[in-house]
Amino acid sequence: MTFEKTSLEGLYIVKPQLLRDERGLFTRTFCKKEFAEIGFEKDFVQFNHSFNSKKGTLRGMHFQEAPFTETKLIRCVEGRVWDVAVDLRKESKTYLQYFGIELSKENMHSVLIPDGFAHGFLTLEDNSSLIYHHTEFFTPNKDRGILYNDPSICIKWPIPISFISKKDTSYTLL
Repeated sequence: MTFEKTSLEGLYIVKPQLLRDERGLFTRTFCKKEFAEIGFEKDFVQFNHSFNSKKGTLRGMHFQEAPFTETKLIRCVEGRVWDVAVDLRKESKTYLQYFGIELSKENMHSVLIPDGFAHGFLTLEDNSSLIYHHTEFFTPNKDRGILYNDPSICIKWPIPISFISKKDTSYTLL
């Protein structure tokens, strides 16, 4: 696999090496040794699966408050999504900047989102599924979010938002 740096420090696009033959393909989606080469030494403690039946579904922008901040490895295993990470690290040169990428079943890319970022996605197709790997357990009383359309961030979503939870529309502006 290869790790492509993004404009946000510590955030990587992870591109798998696909081994194809007449049976199909094989790829590795995580290797502790290879991730250590980019300085990632944490352990994943929780895996989650998100299924979204409708195109235009937005989930986000979520994060956990310290000391329960988490690194996430996100991969789309069915369909297509526009995946977004927002840098909330006040000491960062890229504070309040965001990075968006299309993740899909076809490209098989993942995104490694470090501690201190909010995360969300918008489905670009019906029946889209994502797998999340987390370095921290879900802690309900530290679960936070930022508003998906906060003008101080100005995320450019590629298609109209059709479905969003009441919780995700209730977050306040930064």
